[in-house]
Amino acid sequence: MSAEVDSYLAALPADQGAALTALRARLRALLPDHIECLSYAMPGFRQPGRKGKMVVGYAAFAKHLGLYPHSGTVIPLIECAPFKTSKSGVLFTPETPLPDALLAKIIATRQAELAAGYGKR
Repeated sequence: MSAEVDSYLAALPADQGAALTALRARLRALLPDHIECLSYAMPGFRQPGRKGKMVVGYAAFAKHLGLYPHSGTVIPLIECAPFKTSKSGVLFTPETPLPDALLAKIIATRQAELAAGYGKR
């Protein structure tokens, strides 16, 4: 899947591509054993294994970038100010990337949610 993610990033304007390439590396460091993939047309990482759940995705839009923990319950639990948020994600720009502490907290919260059984049928 890395080739698909590479293509996604290469198609972006230079500032967005650079920002998301840096985010990709940071996510890979936080999720070293996870599988890089495309889900809902956005790059991201899912848990290892054939049925691994999505942990996080990221995407570029016309006026912002977004990080999405594939859950509507993670972002409302975290103080993300001064970044704009929605129920499903946190928005940022190439000039103002997400701080390491906030990124780590979002990932840890999503992983805890998955460990507790979120999304199991």
